[in-house]
Amino acid sequence: MNNIKWPLLFFAIAAAACMIWTGIAIGFRSSLGVIASLVALVLVMGFGFKTKKKMRENGEL
Repeated sequence: MNNIKWPLLFFAIAAAACMIWTGIAIGFRSSLGVIASLVALVLVMGFGFKTKKKMRENGEL
């Protein structure tokens, strides 16, 4: 892997951050925080997969 795909790296880091925030929200016993972080995780991963599909269709991967 010679080239870093910056958008995909950003989505991976953002998804990991959402997972971390889920754990923190569980620690604080915040149900609203857990729900918000899980919704954010689904959105970030969805946009990441969508971006990867577009990059694959354009021949960038």
